[in-house]
Amino acid sequence: MALEDYRGDMETCTRCSLCKFVPLEQVRGAKYVNICPSVARYNFHAYSAGGRLAAGTALLDKRIGYSEKLAEVIYNCQLCGGCDVSCKYALDMEVLEPLYEMRASCVEAGAVPASVKKMIDQSRDNRQLSTRSGAEGGQWMDGLKVGDVNQAGIDVIYYPGCRTGCDPRLWGIARATVSLLQKAGIRFGVAEGAELCCGGQAYRMGCRGDFQKQAQESIAMLINSTAHTLVTSCAECYQAFKVLYTRCGLQLELEVLHSTEYFDRLLESGQLTPLNAINRRVTYHDPCHLGRLGEPYIPWKGTQRPGHMRLFDPPKEFRRGTHGVYQSPRNILNRIPGLTLVEMDRTKEYAWCCGAGGGVKETNPDFAQWTALERLSEAESTGADALVTACPGCERHFRDTLTGTGKSLQVFDVAELLEAAI
Repeated sequence: MALEDYRGDMETCTRCSLCKFVPLEQVRGAKYVNICPSVARYNFHAYSAGGRLAAGTALLDKRIGYSEKLAEVIYNCQLCGGCDVSCKYALDMEVLEPLYEMRASCVEAGAVPASVKKMIDQSRDNRQLSTRSGAEGGQWMDGLKVGDVNQAGIDVIYYPGCRTGCDPRLWGIARATVSLLQKAGIRFGVAEGAELCCGGQAYRMGCRGDFQKQAQESIAMLINSTAHTLVTSCAECYQAFKVLYTRCGLQLELEVLHSTEYFDRLLESGQLTPLNAINRRVTYHDPCHLGRLGEPYIPWKGTQRPGHMRLFDPPKEFRRGTHGVYQSPRNILNRIPGLTLVEMDRTKEYAWCCGAGGGVKETNPDFAQWTALERLSEAESTGADALVTACPGCERHFRDTLTGTGKSLQVFDVAELLEAAI
């Protein structure tokens, strides 16, 4: 697809500003009503989805050209999808897809900001996210008895992803996941090179060629295994394998599950049983890539009928974020003895982003931190003593942001709490 393919969607935008806020029926109070971090931070319409769509049509009509300021507006966005689901609460149009294509067009035109170019170059050189801590691949497994995916009898592939595998501060998530799989008696293995990037970040930055190359390498790494299920604890990898690969016609002949989905199954079947009480009051943060962006991709081929109304032949089903992974993490937390789960105002498909997505943490850390502080404030308002999430990127960013603030809130991954309870 290209930007031109979304002209109809961009021209459908009425600048109603629904993309800036959670839908009215979802509002729980006066304070936490924003859905788009970008326009909430910069307070100018160009930084909203509606403003960016207007810029997209202007680019197509050659009323404007690529400029340093336009690129800065396009890339100061977490691509969290909040604008997309809020718009689709009432309308049938694609909002997030044109934003992806605007980045791809910036890369093609050579019009990316210097900070973005630096990040892209680092990712190309290292085949890992640029936030890695320099650890050698596989070090997170030191001392663990973990098999290889190509061993006979392997049923499950565990894929930690590059963000987790190369950052010692996140190794606890991977090690807790391995411990739980072992306790459940699962025959699993880890692919050599599983700390390489799945390609999702390249796609989000607009580097389609890099995405295709990295995705093909990932598929080749997994294709010879006897496993029938791929389990990942990384929400970004989950969205890449589950959504982006399918969207781009790449076949990964495995059932793709996030670790919380798989652990929920193991708890339901009795293969895992939490017995140790964890006396905490926690709130759960829905990661964008596991929640609204993790909803299965719905392929559609057809045409739009001419006329004032947007009618499609055959009818087109729009992804509205409703079918992301929301219940499994909550089921796990509710099964842990002593744990009390309280919800924030913005949850599930209308959750506020952690701030780290879309390359923003790497290219505009101040904006990323501002966004995280908004979410941490919302978490504190629930009276929780800990924030729990199911995305290594979210956990790392929340912890980084908390440093030096004096806040007592702690941050955990679901797997870490479940492993402690078992």
